[in-house]
Amino acid sequence: MERISWDQYFMAQSHLLALRSTCTRLTVGATIVRDKRIIAGGYNGSIAGGDHCIDKGCYVIDHHCVRTIHAEMNALLQCAKFGVPTAEAEIYVTHFPCLQCCKALIQGGIKTVYYAEDYKNNPYAIELFEQAHVKVEKVELTEPVIDFRKINQK
Repeated sequence: MERISWDQYFMAQSHLLALRSTCTRLTVGATIVRDKRIIAGGYNGSIAGGDHCIDKGCYVIDHHCVRTIHAEMNALLQCAKFGVPTAEAEIYVTHFPCLQCCKALIQGGIKTVYYAEDYKNNPYAIELFEQAHVKVEKVELTEPVIDFRKINQK
């Protein structure tokens, strides 16, 4: 039996995390990795104890849902909350990071961003990643993924 690659493994983790998303517009998952070990994960959703888009609808201002925290930000905040350093770590994200997440990832010391799908790739975010010498690589999920939502339907 051949094992899946590390990139496919971590990207699959991000897709699994995206299944927890409470946003009705786009489900995103993010996995932060250092030395081939997962140090944090996040998905886009509301603040703990807050109203969720799946329950109350999206709260859209200037074409952005302000009810949710992005997956990348949730993963970074999880590290901050538990005192886990992110310097020199990598992140696997289901979609290309937005401009705000790009800046947070740079400030957090993330050295490589792997993403599966293009999504409104902001030219300034690309420029900032280049200026900060953050490697950005598209890694599409090619391995079979179990859709747990279908398994639980009867």
